[in-house]
Parts: sequence; C-alpha cells; structure tokens
Amino acid sequence: MKIGIADYGLGNLLSIQSAFEKIGVSTVLTCKFSILKNVDGVVLPGVGAFSEAMKSIRKTKLDLTLHKLVLDQKKPLLGICLGMQILAEYGHENYKCLGLGLIPGEVIKMPFKINRKVPHVGWSDVKIFESGKALFQRSQRNDSYYFDHSYIVKTNKINQAATVSSDNEIVAAVSHKNIFGVQFHPEKSQIPGLRILKSFCMHCDNQ
Repeated sequence: MKIGIADYGLGNLLSIQSAFEKIGVSTVLTCKFSILKNVDGVVLPGVGAFSEAMKSIRKTKLDLTLHKLVLDQKKPLLGICLGMQILAEYGHENYKCLGLGLIPGEVIKMPFKINRKVPHVGWSDVKIFESGKALFQRSQRNDSYYFDHSYIVKTNKINQAATVSSDNEIVAAVSHKNIFGVQFHPEKSQIPGLRILKSFCMHCDNQ
C-alpha cells in the first residue's frame, strides 16, 4: 500500500509521513496527478488560513487533480485540520473564499461562548456518529485527540462523522462517500491518532 500526501506548500508533511511510517505504510509527497493516480489513498494536510491554502492549491492545480482522483476515480481522501476545512464549499477566514466543494457546507469563525476558549487547543474526546464508523473503527472508548483551530466546519448532520463531546457545535470529523476529514491532528494524537490513520488505510485497502 502507498498513500499520497498532497504537497502544496502548507502542512505538517514530515510529521504526517512519520506517523504513517509508524503504522508500516509507505507514502509519497507530491501534488502531481501522474503520481497520485497510482496511490491507494490521498491525505490533504493543511496549516494556516483557508484563503492562503486555496491560493496555493489553485497555483499547483491540485484542485483539478483532487477532483479527478476523488470524484472520477473514487479514490479515498483524508483531509487533516485545515485540510478538512478546505473540503467545504466556502470559507470565511479573512474574506469569503471558494473551497474545494467536496463536502457541503462552509467554514466559519468559532462562535464565542463563556465556557469555551478560542482557539480550541488541546486534547478532546469525541462523539462518533453512524457515518464515522469507518474512520473510527479501530478507536477505543477513552481515545482523545489533539486539536488546534479557531474556525469550524458547518455541514449537515449526515456528513458529520463526529463532534467534540463537550461541544457538539465543533465538528471533529466529516465523512461523505470516499471523502473523510478530521479537524484534529492524528499525527500529534499519539496512539489514538495512529488508529485513525490505520482505519483510513484499511478503508483504502478495501476499495
């Protein structure tokens, strides 16, 4: 098995690559369609602002590549943190910006609440829904994950794979056919995060 990690200039590429090495899965860092068309699944990382990510993606034509891979070839895709957010139709960080449009919905600033800190940084456990069973199939009851974000994905409930247990407004994971996304960082979430990556690889292997 080989997983392609989309390299468009933003993201913890080496940390994600190292996490896959820990579960015995080889990876390739690239944004080229000629290479990604031959991998078993694609990971879309991201750190920073929605608009800057989309600018880099369009510059490298990764948006066209991902649409061919995911929509035409039905190749499994996993977005991580900002990589999950840009799966949406729109983002509102700095200004309204078109996303990849692979998941219905938009990305907004996390609403202020008295009992919530913004940004949401640190470990949180999650509530898993029916559509999240594939991505969380290896997870255990007490698993928690490392988050670091100020914006959240707003999408319909059918695409919500999990929410943060203490605040169901924070979508922790999304799932739509062959498309998955996690708001947390599996590469920073120790053993529970590796279980997520392994579950994604198992899904890729079954396609």
